[in-house]
Amino acid sequence: MFFKRLRADINAAKKNDPAARNKFEIWLTYSGVHALSWHRVAHFFYKIKLKLLARMISQTARFFTGIEIHPAAKIAGGVFIDHGAGVVIGETAVVEEGVVIYQGATLGGTGKEKGKRHPTVKRGAIISAGARVLGGFTVGEYAKIGANAVVLREVPPYATVVGVPAHVVRINGEKPVDLEQEKCDPLQEELCNLQGKVYELQKQIDELKTELKKDGKDKK
Repeated sequence: MFFKRLRADINAAKKNDPAARNKFEIWLTYSGVHALSWHRVAHFFYKIKLKLLARMISQTARFFTGIEIHPAAKIAGGVFIDHGAGVVIGETAVVEEGVVIYQGATLGGTGKEKGKRHPTVKRGAIISAGARVLGGFTVGEYAKIGANAVVLREVPPYATVVGVPAHVVRINGEKPVDLEQEKCDPLQEELCNLQGKVYELQKQIDELKTELKKDGKDKK
């Protein structure tokens, strides 16, 4: 099982990194592949209740790779961590096959939840550089998280989200028309209406002043 997942990790790196020349080079030099291999050893010891040893292995891997993965996290084979520096994956996170994670990304919690407090990232999703995915929700299949986005709620499958906090800008490559962020702000709409009424009243007042001045001149 370990070597099967290692092969899947190497294949994922070869598929997703155009700079990768061959699988032997990936196995020797890619910190993401090394971090995942260390993690699977740590995860094995964590499952058999040797938690201190598991933590020691994960911290050793962090020292050498710059990638911190809690030994309890569940990560499938075929995940690609590109560059990897600063990547953090929390205790209850679940990462499925085909996920791509770039440097500086965090799969973490907000500190308020109990139990499942880290995200589940479904097959084929992309977590871009510096993104923060915080909470026990699900990032849908083949979703794309933009660079430096802060995601605090569930992401639909095939969606692209950006911003702080993150919001959906594309689903299946098309801009949705019925998203919450696309709807009119009722407060802003009311302010616009009030401004229009004030303009009309001011116009009427100016017209009345003009008529009064004319009446005054006519009487003289």
